[in-house]
Amino acid sequence: MYNEDELLPLSGLQHLTYCERRFALVHLEQLWEENVFTAEGRAMHERVHSASIESRPGVLIRRTLPLRSFRLGVSGQADVVELITAPDERSGIRLAGRSGHWQPIPIEYKRHKGRGGSEAYGVQLCAQALCLEEMLGVPVPRGALFDGTTRRRNEIAFTQELRATVESAAARMHEIFTRRITPAPVFCAQCAKCSMNEVCQPKVLTRWTSVDGYLEQRMSPSASPGAELP
Repeated sequence: MYNEDELLPLSGLQHLTYCERRFALVHLEQLWEENVFTAEGRAMHERVHSASIESRPGVLIRRTLPLRSFRLGVSGQADVVELITAPDERSGIRLAGRSGHWQPIPIEYKRHKGRGGSEAYGVQLCAQALCLEEMLGVPVPRGALFDGTTRRRNEIAFTQELRATVESAAARMHEIFTRRITPAPVFCAQCAKCSMNEVCQPKVLTRWTSVDGYLEQRMSPSASPGAELP
């Protein structure tokens, strides 16, 4: 269990699942670069994060709900939590001024293509569910990603495998944050779509994983005088 001062941003799980180095650059080194995808995503979240409450028959919608889990060591907020009528008290909570029991369903808004979203989005959404379970004491078996491209919701089941992935990611996030060491770059296909590409320089730095390696290359007989890094 973590204490209040040890809680890390829940959004860090999405960064870490996408790339551990990305998480460290953002949350350790306090660096951030924006591209067209992150700008559009931020604009979508600003429209969603109104902290308003909406009600319609059988559904209560709460926006910008604060979340935390002392077991995972994270805190943040949910874009939207829908509360739907639950079959019994074991699967839902009581709400002041309302009859019956209500089951929470986290909804995450993302600007992306693809019917199911990426693994990183699923991990972040499942982490929200684990926060809700800890805070409310009821099971949260599923949630949904709202696809900003197709304007459709894609349901995500919080399987035991996905829950284990979240717990592992949270532990790894705390390990990196505690050690205060940014992981070395690993250049791969997803680097081209990452907003941190220019800051990270994975294609260049992957070739020079240590100072010794760089000096060895520079001092070799085949090195051209005045040669520069590509």
